[in-house]
Amino acid sequence: MDVLRLRQLLEGVQTGRVSLDEALRELTDLPFADLGYAMVDHHRALRQGTPEVIFGLGKTPEQIVGIAQELARTGQNVLITRLDPEKAVAVTQALSLLRYHELARTATWEQAPIEPLGKLPVALVCAGTADIPVAEECAETLRLLGIRIERLYDVGVAGIHRLLNRRELFNHVSLAIVVAGMEGALPSVVGGLVAIPVIAVPTSVGYGAAFGGVTALACMLTSCASGVTVCNINNGFGAAFAAARILRMTRS
Repeated sequence: MDVLRLRQLLEGVQTGRVSLDEALRELTDLPFADLGYAMVDHHRALRQGTPEVIFGLGKTPEQIVGIAQELARTGQNVLITRLDPEKAVAVTQALSLLRYHELARTATWEQAPIEPLGKLPVALVCAGTADIPVAEECAETLRLLGIRIERLYDVGVAGIHRLLNRRELFNHVSLAIVVAGMEGALPSVVGGLVAIPVIAVPTSVGYGAAFGGVTALACMLTSCASGVTVCNINNGFGAAFAAARILRMTRS
């Protein structure tokens, strides 16, 4: 249940369209539903503005389906992250309304209107083609959060002219999410060019000394561009939610 649905319910009771008993039955879903293997947080949309998100890694297809059905039962949109293609086959067979995005490894079940968040889009900047899966996880999450996106892909520092050629893009966005592997230098470059917030996402892309993204993470954490915010390795989802928190406060 989100703020809009709660308001509709209370207004229904006030005008007599909804009986007190009907309202009480709907409110019994709050704050959570105990499925035995999961405690589905129906109160999260009221607290944070968005429903609980299902992290698919480590869960069985049956568990994912059960949680998704419980979220959808109350009219909420469903987002599943880190859903590998093999597991997605079983999940989408059980949930015919689920839409799978293989590159992003996400699945969505949209049944409620998505309220736009922010007046300006977010720049989603990606260093290399190999980083795109992390960027697309971010993109799908941003979309479900109601945030418009301007993609700027394959503009890493090995060919910095590609980024500089599109520099004007940053004059028309609210913030930038910058996804990069290897040495992770791109967020520092963007952070030195713009005044808007920059959220950096290191990826595990790179050769041996990249240490599965640790080198990029350390580089971003020690960025010489002041104020760059850094998320965990491959965490495009987390970057999207960080952007949403900023936009809710600034309403930009």
